[in-house]
Amino acid sequence: MSTISMRTTTLGAVVLAVAGTLALTGCKNGNEELAPAQPSGSASAGAPSSSPDAPSASASPSAAAPSTGGSEVPAGANGTAKSGQTFKIGEAAEIPFSYGSNKGGQIALTVTAIEQGNPADLDALKLGDKVKGMIPYYIRYSVKNTGTTDLSFSSVTQVKGLLGDGTEAQRVSIIGKFEKCPNESLPKGFVTGQTQTSCAVALAPSAQTKVSAAEYWGNPYGYPNKGLVWK
Repeated sequence: MSTISMRTTTLGAVVLAVAGTLALTGCKNGNEELAPAQPSGSASAGAPSSSPDAPSASASPSAAAPSTGGSEVPAGANGTAKSGQTFKIGEAAEIPFSYGSNKGGQIALTVTAIEQGNPADLDALKLGDKVKGMIPYYIRYSVKNTGTTDLSFSSVTQVKGLLGDGTEAQRVSIIGKFEKCPNESLPKGFVTGQTQTSCAVALAPSAQTKVSAAEYWGNPYGYPNKGLVWK
């Protein structure tokens, strides 16, 4: 698997993951250069999932009991969410979280909304024909530090969109500023009780399809394990 790289001077590096095989990043002079493929569990490549259905419009700032469907997996020990568990939009998943030297943390992750954008929003990213005809969706989520580890400068970015048939939507990972969907690392002093909102961009291939669910596939639910799903 190969990666194609490009850079814009105003937005920083922009990565487009196309079905987990193709990505765009930035180079100052606009020339293309080949780069090694990223690992399967990296932020710019994902594995197909199998979680259909449309998103719920409900939202809640606090944790709620997970949905109870026949295909869902019970919560893990001590209230910790388990791989494959399904939540409604607005419900919080309590999960272990480590990043770099910030080990042994715990966060409450909540997908708060999945919003359809305008194709014209993508013009600012200068991705050209790579996103022609695609519809952007903005997956908005919040991260709360519920453990005792200081998670300063950690990144919680492993959130992707799922189409109505459960397949993975194409992802755009932003490094830099994109006002429609801000996504930044956790700030300094992100200690117990601190909360930050974030956003992920997912693309539907046409107006006839839509991003109807979101999945977190990061630590400790990374590929090839089944992640946590909000719908």
